[in-house]
Amino acid sequence: MSFSVVRSRALVGLDALPVQVEVHISSGLPGLAIVGMPETGVRESRERVRSALINAGADYPSRRTTLNLAPADLPKEGGRFDLPIALAIMVASGQIDASSLEGVECVGELALDGSLRSVGAILPVALSARDDGAALIVAAGDASEAALVDGLKVYAAAHLRDVIAHLRNEQRIECVGHMQPVEYKNELPDLADVRGQYQARRALEIAAAGGHNVLLAGPPGSGKTMLAERLPGLLPPLDWEQRLAVPTIRSRSGYPPLANWGRRPFRLPHHGASPGALIGGGNPPIPGEITLAHHGVLFLDELPEFDRRALEGLREPLESGVVSISRVGRQAVFPAAFQLIAAMNPCPCGYLGDARRQCRCSVAQVQRYRSRISGPLLDRIDLQVEVNAVSTDELAQQSCGESSHQVRARVAKARERQAQRGALNARLPVAQLEAACSLHESERSWFAHALDRLGYSARSYHRVLRVALSIADLEQSSTLTRHHLMEAVGYRQLDRMLRGEAR
Repeated sequence: MSFSVVRSRALVGLDALPVQVEVHISSGLPGLAIVGMPETGVRESRERVRSALINAGADYPSRRTTLNLAPADLPKEGGRFDLPIALAIMVASGQIDASSLEGVECVGELALDGSLRSVGAILPVALSARDDGAALIVAAGDASEAALVDGLKVYAAAHLRDVIAHLRNEQRIECVGHMQPVEYKNELPDLADVRGQYQARRALEIAAAGGHNVLLAGPPGSGKTMLAERLPGLLPPLDWEQRLAVPTIRSRSGYPPLANWGRRPFRLPHHGASPGALIGGGNPPIPGEITLAHHGVLFLDELPEFDRRALEGLREPLESGVVSISRVGRQAVFPAAFQLIAAMNPCPCGYLGDARRQCRCSVAQVQRYRSRISGPLLDRIDLQVEVNAVSTDELAQQSCGESSHQVRARVAKARERQAQRGALNARLPVAQLEAACSLHESERSWFAHALDRLGYSARSYHRVLRVALSIADLEQSSTLTRHHLMEAVGYRQLDRMLRGEAR
C-alpha cells in the first residue's frame, strides 16, 4: 500500500480555499474511485488523467486507487484538479519523490495527450498561494495572470511531461517573473463635451469627491447618459491593491482579467436584468453586476424599468459595500463597493415638464411610474438632480465648461482630506462624520429645522451631512458652513417630487 498528498485550491465565491489531493493505492480490483464531494467535471477526470499519464510516459496503477479531495464538505468543480490528481498518483506509485512537491501547489486541466489547458480564474488561486508561501505550477495559458501577483513563484508548463521532468530535476521549468500589465491608455469621455447642465456637472464633481450615489431625472435627450459616462473620468486612479481586486473579480466571472487594466469598472446592465444578474446568484453563487462594478461605477439607465426585486436588492450593498448570497448548503460574500449613478424620465412618456413637447400621461400613470422606486432606495441616493432639456443656443455654443482633467484635480485634493479621516465621506462612520462636521449651534439648529420641514428621515439627515462635507472638502474648507448645507439640501429636492404629487 502507498499514500500521497498534493496541494491544490478550490474556488468558493472569490476565495481560493486549500484542498489536499490524497491518493491511496491498495490491493484489489483495478480502478479509480474519487470521493470528497466532486462534481461531474472532477469525476470525469479519471479518464483524462489516465490517458495523460500514459501519453506522458508514466505508469498508471493497475491496483485499486482511492482519491480523496479534502476537506470533504467543500464542493470541487471543473478540470482544475487534473494536474494535482495525476501528480498525486505518481507520488503514491513511487514515480516522483514526495519531497519535490513540498511548498508547491498545482492547478491545471489535462488534455488526453497530456498537454495542460488553462482553467481560468487563476488570480484568486495565485493570491492565496502567495499568502501561504507556496509556489504555483499552472498551464502556460494561465501564467500571465498568475504572474500579476508579486512575491509568488510561478512555473508555467505546456505538458505533463514538463512538470514531471521539473519535479525529477531532469529539466527545470523557468520561473515566470512578476508582470506589470500595460496600462489601458484610451481616454475616457471628457466632461468638456457636455453643453449646459451646470447643476448636473456640479453634482457629478461632488459625487466623485465623496463617493456619493447620484440620480439624474429628465426628459429623453437631455444628456443623462452622456453625464453618467463621464463620472469615471472624474475619479482618481486605482491603487495597486484595487488594481488586483478588479481583475480578480473579472477572472472569477469569466472575463479577460487584464482587459482595461488600471481602469475603474463602468457597468451598464440592461433594465431587463434579473435580480440574480444584478445582485449575484446561482448555485454555486457567482458575482453579479454590483460586484463587477466594485471600485467603479454602476450605471442603471431607465431606473424605474428595472425589476423591483432587483432594485430592492441594492439597498444593503449600498450601505455595507458587500453582498451576501445564500443558497441551500452554499453561501458566498462578494465585495460590492460601487458608486451608483441612475437615470430616469419624469414620467412614462418622458415629457412631463418639458417645454418642447406635451406630456400625455395621467396623474395615476405618473404616480405609478415613480412609485417603482421605493423610499428606502431613494434614501440611499445622496444627490438627486433634475436634468432639463438643453436649448439649441446652448448646444451651438463653442465655449465648453471645465474638462475632466481640471475637475479630477480638485476631486483628488478633496479625497486627500478624506484619506486623513480614514474613509470617503459616503462611507464615513456616523461618529466620525459628526466629529468632522462640527457644526456651530446656529447652523445645527437651522439644519435640523430645515430637514424637519422637508420631512426627511434620519438616514437622509446623515446623507445630506455627507454631501455638505464633500462640498466643503472641494473648497478645502476646514469648517462646515450654512452655504455648504444649503447646497447639499438642494440636491434632495427631487426626493420630495418623486414621493409627492405627480403634477
